[in-house]
Amino acid sequence: MTRAIYPGSFDPVTNGHLDIMERACHLFDEVIVAVSTNIAKKSTFSVAERMELIQQSTGHLPNLQIDGCDGLIVDYARQVGGQVIIRGLRAVSDFEIELKMALMNKHLNGEVDTVFLMPKAEYMFLNSSLIREIASFGGKISDFVPTQVEECLRRKYNSSK
Repeated sequence: MTRAIYPGSFDPVTNGHLDIMERACHLFDEVIVAVSTNIAKKSTFSVAERMELIQQSTGHLPNLQIDGCDGLIVDYARQVGGQVIIRGLRAVSDFEIELKMALMNKHLNGEVDTVFLMPKAEYMFLNSSLIREIASFGGKISDFVPTQVEECLRRKYNSSK
């Protein structure tokens, strides 16, 4: 049985993330979405809120689990018996960063491999920061995120004005 881990901050989860989750569930026996805190960024949603939004969006994927994760992803992989780390690639600029991370992860834990998946073309330009910015100005995000994410972002930004 192959257990894969898809780590990220998912703040918020986008349709691009969900596309990768769905395809990963077809490729691997079990997929764990490891929701983490990015210490370099101020989070819009708590880890618990992000986990709940992902859960609401992925109920149709029986081999997907959602968990919180702190620390190095290779240590987490060792703890949960993960053999594969899934990373999304949107553009050439992602590749250099992701390659360095994959090589370092392999050095830190030689038992874990990294697999890169690209989202569908219509999601190649999406990232959570862009979604948050559009939502903060009241822009249309319904094509890019699940309905429940859109509603949570609207509430979050309307209450802060």
